[in-house]
Amino acid sequence: MRYIQVETELKNTDIEPMTGLLLTMGISETVVEDPDDLKGIIEKKEGYEWDYIDSKVMETQDMNPKLTFYLGEEEMSRAKELASKIKEEFPQSKVTVSVEDDSQWKDKWKEFFKPAHITDTLIVKPTWENYHKAAGEKVIEIDPGMAFGTGTHETTSLCLKLMEKYMKKGDEVLDVGCGSGILSIGAALLEAGKIMAIDIDPEAVKVSKENSALNNCENKIEVRCGNLVDGIDFKADIVVANLMADLVMLLSSHVMPHIKKDGIYISSGILVEKEETVCDAIRDGGFDIIEIREDGMWCAIAATPRREHE
Repeated sequence: MRYIQVETELKNTDIEPMTGLLLTMGISETVVEDPDDLKGIIEKKEGYEWDYIDSKVMETQDMNPKLTFYLGEEEMSRAKELASKIKEEFPQSKVTVSVEDDSQWKDKWKEFFKPAHITDTLIVKPTWENYHKAAGEKVIEIDPGMAFGTGTHETTSLCLKLMEKYMKKGDEVLDVGCGSGILSIGAALLEAGKIMAIDIDPEAVKVSKENSALNNCENKIEVRCGNLVDGIDFKADIVVANLMADLVMLLSSHVMPHIKKDGIYISSGILVEKEETVCDAIRDGGFDIIEIREDGMWCAIAATPRREHE
């Protein structure tokens, strides 16, 4: 789809009056990029929760604010008229009018997603790539869409490796925050028994169901929209949660009713620097840590219910 983008580089003090001007000209939807917003967050960082800030984001601190709005492809004359009015009212601003085509970038990421060996036997393959598997290999075929990871990230890899180590044939699995469904599909290929995948995002539920069908395991995986504490009556041998540190910490106090006495709780999406804090939360949830694996800046934790909780 082609569309017109009008981008204005301006002074911080001009953001509000320019927004007002555009409103009088029928433009109510604008995107404002103001580096001062980021500076405010960094200066008051104790009031926010994050795992890390990308270096590219930090580089934007020294840039000028930008105000952008979009028009249909057929509205070029109106775009030029608006750009001219902006320059007239704000002569120091820099206005760029361009025709964009999202078909040039919306599938660009697919070029970098190739079949990848996650373990010695588990391979993740996108639907659009060919792969001839060797004897003993198990191929997870996924079409994640732009909103979900490709399955080759360290956090997913760490989870799958721990699942492969601890999961036994016929084990029942609970996948919390299933995303693309890759961990549930991996469990199915590792010959799990019943698998339940849950996510609070309806789009994740949709994608998980589609990917389960792609791998011919839709009859083995039940995908639900929801979270662990609301209406989930399922007790598993393996509970796996590839989320982020703060969510794993929150989740850990609710896992015990959903795991069997000799079960394994596998969590990932955790930065190494938060490893000990997350381990403490898992212990507080009634678990003993049995293994921690690290890969670069990320780690995954395997734990089992403490004997007193039998």
